[in-house]
Amino acid sequence: MDLENYETMDAFILLSIINLKLRDYYENLDSLCYDLDISKDCLSERLKSINYVYDKENNQFIGI
Repeated sequence: MDLENYETMDAFILLSIINLKLRDYYENLDSLCYDLDISKDCLSERLKSINYVYDKENNQFIGI
């Protein structure tokens, strides 16, 4: 799935894609952001806007 437009795509679709990639391909958020060349801060703020934050222990975004 292409994440070029992650800043404008539907936030819930973005959440689903990111959590899938974290679960299946990346050991942490830093490695995902580095590999996909996306801003960790921008991604985190985008998902925080729908009340999801990154949980390091579970390596996924969870609802708050």
